[in-house]
Amino acid sequence: MIPLQLSLVVTVYNEEDNIKPLLDAIYTSLSGIEYELILVDDGSTDRTVAEAKQWSNDRTRVLIFNMNYGQTTALAAGIDYAKGEYIVTMDGDLQNDPSDIPMMLQKAIDEDWDVVAGVRANRQDGFVLRKIPSKFANWMIRNTTKVYLKDYGCSLRVYKAHIAQNMGLYGELHRFIPVLAKQQGARMTEVDVKHHARIHGTSKYGLNRTFKVLADLILMLFFQKYLQRPIHLFGGLGLLAMITGILINMYLLVLKLLGEDIWGRPILLVGLILVLGGLQLITTGLVAEIIVRTYFESQDKKTYTVKEVYQGE
Repeated sequence: MIPLQLSLVVTVYNEEDNIKPLLDAIYTSLSGIEYELILVDDGSTDRTVAEAKQWSNDRTRVLIFNMNYGQTTALAAGIDYAKGEYIVTMDGDLQNDPSDIPMMLQKAIDEDWDVVAGVRANRQDGFVLRKIPSKFANWMIRNTTKVYLKDYGCSLRVYKAHIAQNMGLYGELHRFIPVLAKQQGARMTEVDVKHHARIHGTSKYGLNRTFKVLADLILMLFFQKYLQRPIHLFGGLGLLAMITGILINMYLLVLKLLGEDIWGRPILLVGLILVLGGLQLITTGLVAEIIVRTYFESQDKKTYTVKEVYQGE
């Protein structure tokens, strides 16, 4: 028996046919390990909750949301409720294999890693709709954040509890969990894990998530580089805009002194509108994200509501 407690956080949404085989696989794979299972139902509209209550054992807690909040919020709730020294996250669609968890946990303990991330070595997903967008997103995140992991989309990961519980998960930042962990100085490694084709239910992801990843990547880069020194970003842009404006005004002043009419030049008006409009949109979005974080963290507010907590028997 591994002499450390483990909390396994599994998020599910409309996975009624997967619940029983999922729980059976978890209970079998983790026998001999001191663990708790936290199953987070993200507002399912089918029989997922009923199936979870029916097949849960005494090591399982089911967090039942009153509505669908999204995977990031579901993960945050599960981590908040976790009591283990190590926390494992995993999807509930049976594509991750819980039999990999003991190996990953042992590696984290023996080699003192803060995060052990899974890599889907033989990924069983569609090539066009899943693999190509995923490869593009992985490449983009690696080269912009400088956090070099192979597979950002694999949710099967082992964390030391203090790392997982201080990541500050909001919005849809679950794709960037390794980056959030790295910001805390986490030591990370990767291991190959098994990956299975989905048998029951339908995937909740599509091509539209690529655009969400790109939008969240802008936010993540801001958090990574400028969260503690925003003046370096906004001040730099402000100075650049101010100096450019001064140069333009000096040029127009010279033209005016030479007797030319400078009022109403289209290219000047278009350029001014585009620069000011773009800066306003970008800075408004970034400042709004900071305000949201301050609102939740300073008042210890949660981004979800748990309708019920069911303890398995």
